[in-house]
Amino acid sequence: MTDHEKFIQMAIDLSEHNVREAQGGAFGAVIVKDGMVVARSANRVVPTNDPTAHAEVSAIRLACSELGTFSLAGCVIYTSCEPCPMCLGAIYWARIDKIYYANTKTDAAAIGFDDKFIYDELELPMDKRNLPVVQLMRDEALGVFKLWSDTEGKTAY
Repeated sequence: MTDHEKFIQMAIDLSEHNVREAQGGAFGAVIVKDGMVVARSANRVVPTNDPTAHAEVSAIRLACSELGTFSLAGCVIYTSCEPCPMCLGAIYWARIDKIYYANTKTDAAAIGFDDKFIYDELELPMDKRNLPVVQLMRDEALGVFKLWSDTEGKTAY
């Protein structure tokens, strides 16, 4: 068994344990840096009542805490399933170097975890989306962006 297979198996095992223990969805993620596991998590949506606590996001939070940084550059993530749009965004924001996954988004859709509507919504103009989006007070908010832009010594991320 290769290291990649070992780490993806860990993610699969986390997902299986999560289902068997009635903790939540059938998803697991492992984050590795320099061949060592930094963090691992299963889907935590149900036990935490947090819709953002997918396995990947939960593992990212743990890894950032463990490493004391918001950048996971140099890390690799192994997931039991192809990341959903939210998790993919979080992986990009965390600057993770590479994703390895087992099940596909089509496999997930077949058991009721279908993200197609999100992908479809992102392609629509805001006024055509199912969720109403209303912009308010842009000029006031732009003042804060200018303040950020003009602030010296800020930590860019």
